[in-house]
Amino acid sequence: MSRDRDPRTLRRPARSALIAASVTALSLTASGCVVVHGEQEILPSTTRAEAAKALEEFTAAYNAADKAYDGGLDAEHTTGALADIDSARLKAGKANNPDGNPNHTPLELTDAKFTIPKKAGWPRWFLVDAAGNKGGTARWLLVFTRSSLDDPFQVAYLTLVAPGKVPAFKKDADGWAEPVPVNATDLAADPGGLSQTYTTYLKNGGETFADGPHTSQWRALRQKNAKKPGLVTQYIDEPLTNGDYAPLALRTTDGGALVFFTTRHYEKQTAHTGTSFPVPNKDVLALTKGEIKQSLMMEFVSNEVALDPKGQGKVTILGRIQGMTSAEGS
Repeated sequence: MSRDRDPRTLRRPARSALIAASVTALSLTASGCVVVHGEQEILPSTTRAEAAKALEEFTAAYNAADKAYDGGLDAEHTTGALADIDSARLKAGKANNPDGNPNHTPLELTDAKFTIPKKAGWPRWFLVDAAGNKGGTARWLLVFTRSSLDDPFQVAYLTLVAPGKVPAFKKDADGWAEPVPVNATDLAADPGGLSQTYTTYLKNGGETFADGPHTSQWRALRQKNAKKPGLVTQYIDEPLTNGDYAPLALRTTDGGALVFFTTRHYEKQTAHTGTSFPVPNKDVLALTKGEIKQSLMMEFVSNEVALDPKGQGKVTILGRIQGMTSAEGS
């Protein structure tokens, strides 16, 4: 089962004055005697060089884990929603292919654009927008985050967005982006409450979200699949907002925000009395505890990225990646 985590236990130029302050806050001095932690200092979350290094290290670890189907090889580089989704995928892969991934193709990320917010306090985080050799023409959006200088940057959010849909971000004269507080009141929806708002919408509908594959079309698909000959499916949706599941938002040039958030979903399939339960695929079976007699409860974690407009308007879900994390038969 996925879980919320205490942020204290989670993972590991510009004007010359700004450069000096940034470097001091993000690394030990040459003498090793002074460190400015930056809890109250408004500083860039990292340097551009360090962000590029974090992306390089993540990609190498991700590829090693995918090739071997070994979650331990990239565990130090993922957290939050991505850690839940990725570790379950690798666990299922290992169960079905003990010798590794026979279809492994290394992920290659190019044309990387780094958006680094300037902020006070922790977590420090930044966004990478890159082209990938998987997922067609979609842009890969990765959010790296860490909770202290002693922790490595880890990817908490990974979503794919259609080309041309990534918005322009508001930046200062030095190129640093502006984070949006989770309690911002100038947007169509509260970023901090977007996970709850989305799960409520999935159950009841409403006018908060624009129509699309992750909103109206997903609700329609669920309604279609709720009752099939011999099988009933029930859906439960829950917000995930604590620790590394906390939403993160960047201000866009039009005054809106790009918001990353997490949700948890359950699907319970129950076969009618007297009928046999359809056999799930091998990846589902690899993550399933218990014997599937008449029902199967599946748990999923999903991470979304949404365009939240300034003032009035509808929130648009630009991308969503979801993965099954566990299941139980009965």
